[in-house]
Amino acid sequence: MKFKLTCIAALTAAAGILAAHPAVAAVSAEEAAQLGGDKLTCTGAERAGNADGSIPAFSGKWLGAPPGLDVKNAHGHDPDPYANEKPLFTITAQNMAQYADKLSDGQKALFKRYPDTFRMPVYTSHRDFRYADWVCDTLKKNAMTAKLIHDGVGVSAITGSVPFPIPQNGLELQWNLQLPTRAWTEVATYDQAAVYGNGNLAWGRVSYNILAPVNDPDKRGSTTDTLGSYFNVITLLPERDKGSLDIGWTPNDYDHNYTHTWGYSPGTRRVREAPEFGFDLPQGAGGFRTVDDDRLFNGSPERYDWKIIGKKEIYIPWDGYRLNDPKVKYKDLLTKGSINPDYMRYELHRVWVLQATLKPGYRHLYSKRMIYMEEDSWHGVMADTYDNRGQLWRVGMINYFYAYEMQSYHAGVAVYHDLVDGAYIADRMVNEQPDGEKLNAGGLTAADFTPDSARRGGH
Repeated sequence: MKFKLTCIAALTAAAGILAAHPAVAAVSAEEAAQLGGDKLTCTGAERAGNADGSIPAFSGKWLGAPPGLDVKNAHGHDPDPYANEKPLFTITAQNMAQYADKLSDGQKALFKRYPDTFRMPVYTSHRDFRYADWVCDTLKKNAMTAKLIHDGVGVSAITGSVPFPIPQNGLELQWNLQLPTRAWTEVATYDQAAVYGNGNLAWGRVSYNILAPVNDPDKRGSTTDTLGSYFNVITLLPERDKGSLDIGWTPNDYDHNYTHTWGYSPGTRRVREAPEFGFDLPQGAGGFRTVDDDRLFNGSPERYDWKIIGKKEIYIPWDGYRLNDPKVKYKDLLTKGSINPDYMRYELHRVWVLQATLKPGYRHLYSKRMIYMEEDSWHGVMADTYDNRGQLWRVGMINYFYAYEMQSYHAGVAVYHDLVDGAYIADRMVNEQPDGEKLNAGGLTAADFTPDSARRGGH
């Protein structure tokens, strides 16, 4: 695939060769001063739109809920600010060649796999939401002070924003993927469904509690003194696994460290520390994703060489409010081959393209990952993953939306396609859960994520 690099991406693509031996020097004060200026937004995105106007200039006119929007259900479903818009056009298997230069290889593969059903409704692109001023202040400080440590398996930065708003190499961009501004606490019951080629469904459901000190909006600290996140996930479905619990925490430096996980089994009524939790351990209904597929990549970056390919204009899932609407029922959403396209929204955005290639001597189900990160938010929105024969195997998509109360972007419905099996898993669904999601509501402490709390919480 050929990429048309922007002026910034051209420089960073050359810097990508440093991924194996990352530089530790921060950008200069002059470079950092560009953040929030005429050319770059405070997050490091290009402020201008593209040449034909299909990508608008960044407006950032809204912090929190847009004026006049009726936001009635705090911590619940955020209403769609663009609900009255209609698709500009729809990409199908029949006309995809016309748009091929703005599609990922994974999207092209989905058109080939499901020529009669997969389609992409494309809407007007928007760049209307912004982060709070404290996030912008942190970004500028990180630009001049953040650095990779321990050969890139750790990062030293100020918490609350990405470490590298002007990334110089692939490992820096990878840490931006893992540490964007997002929810500090997340409490929800998420439904999962594996949808097979014959239309059969296998259900999953988890009680999901996350505390991410690195994202606490009221405290600035160092990533070297702060954990990335604590997690407490209880399986509610399928029935055979009901009551199983995984609890633990993730670091921001994997040098002589790892994701600590304790599991409770209702069969044995014992809590045991997992020897290894992460990487390519299958997870979720149907097993069509791995542990480190969550948010498209998480955990130690040690097994891959990371390289910035550049920037590209791509149609991505974005502003995915409709997928979380309680009026949309699972029976309408979960169609064969893919999520019902009638509820999807694609927009043209600039994305960073990050490539991960499995290092010689290391093991993983995926030999290569191509990850696409939305420019304004640094969130990963799509990933193409390849098996050990070099064949495209799985395609992941996460439908982000701007959560008004927490004033940042949040991951909605996540879809992981298996091209070989002709199946997919839809995760993080809340449509039929009465309490929706509670974001940045507090109420969680580190004491809720210990082996003892696993014993107390086991069913």
